[in-house]
Amino acid sequence: MGFKPHRVVVLAMDDVAPLDLGIPGQVFWSAVSGGQRLYEVVTCTPDGLPVSCRAGYQILPDYDLSVMDTADTVVVPGIHGGSAWEQGVITAEVATALRRAARYARVMSICTGAFVLAAAGLLDGRSATTHWRHTDRFRAFFPQVRLDADVLFIDEGDILTSAGSASGIDLCLHVIRQDHGSRIANQTARSCVTPPFREGGQAQFIEHPLPDTSGLSTAATRAWTLARLHEPLDLAALAGHAQMSVRTFTRRFREETGLSPARWLTRQRVEHARHLLETTDLPVDEVARHAGFGTAVSLRQHLHAAVGVAPLSYRQTFRDTAGSV
Repeated sequence: MGFKPHRVVVLAMDDVAPLDLGIPGQVFWSAVSGGQRLYEVVTCTPDGLPVSCRAGYQILPDYDLSVMDTADTVVVPGIHGGSAWEQGVITAEVATALRRAARYARVMSICTGAFVLAAAGLLDGRSATTHWRHTDRFRAFFPQVRLDADVLFIDEGDILTSAGSASGIDLCLHVIRQDHGSRIANQTARSCVTPPFREGGQAQFIEHPLPDTSGLSTAATRAWTLARLHEPLDLAALAGHAQMSVRTFTRRFREETGLSPARWLTRQRVEHARHLLETTDLPVDEVARHAGFGTAVSLRQHLHAAVGVAPLSYRQTFRDTAGSV
C-alpha cells in the first residue's frame, strides 16, 4: 500500500484572518521526507461558498463541511468578526461538524480561532489560549474554559490552541515535530525561513517595553552558548561572555526571549539531545554528554519532563516514524 499523506482540513469562517488562513498550507505543505510531502492541506467553508476577510477580498474554497469527515487534523484560523467573535456562538452545522471531527481527528486553532472551538464546546474544562488582546472577551463568553493568556500555544493531545498569528507557525512546527521528529520540523522551519523552535510555554509578548538598544543584546551569547552545550555552563559564564552583571544579563535575557537563562539553556539541551537521538546511533551516555546533561540519568529526567518518554523509547519512536515514511 502506497504512502498516504496526513490530511489537514482548514475551516475558514467569515471574517477569517488572512495570515492565519495561510499558515497551515504553507507550513504543513513544506514538510517533506524522502521526496514525499507528509501533509495534504485542503480548505473548506461552512457551506462551500466564499467567505470574506478584512483585507478586502474573498476566499473561494474547494470544499464544504463534508470534507471534515476525511480529516486527520482540522485547523480553525483566527476570525475578526462573525457570530463566534461577537456573541460566542456558531451555527449548529459547524458545531456538529467540529464535534464529529474531534472524535477521530486532531483539532487545532490559531489565534481567535479558539472562539470557534469554544463555541462548539470542544474546550469545556480544558486549558486553552488565544491572543492576549482578546482574553477578556473570551472569558466573558466561555467561563468554563481554563484560559491561559501567557503562553504561545497549549497542546492537550487531541485539542491544540495557539495565541497570535505567529504562534500558529510555532504550533504547526510543534505538530510536525511530534509527528515526525525534530529533523523534519527543523527542515520545514528552514524552508519557511522561520525559527525552528519556540516552546509553547514561552510567554506571549504582551506589550513588554522594548529592550534598551543602547546596551548589549544577549543574542551573541546565545549563539556562543549553542556551540558549547556540551560544556558545564552556568549563569556567571553566560553573563561574563556578554560582559554584563548577572542581574543585568538575566533581566535583558528575559526581555529578549521570555525565559530565564537557565530555563532557556535546559530547553536547548533537550532539543539537541532529541536531535542526536533521532539522527545518530550514539549511546545514551554519549548523547547526554554531548547535550551537556553529563549523565544518562540526568538526560532521562529532563527528556521525560519535556516529552514524557525515556531516551531509548524516544529514539525508537522516531526511527519507526522515519522508516514508515
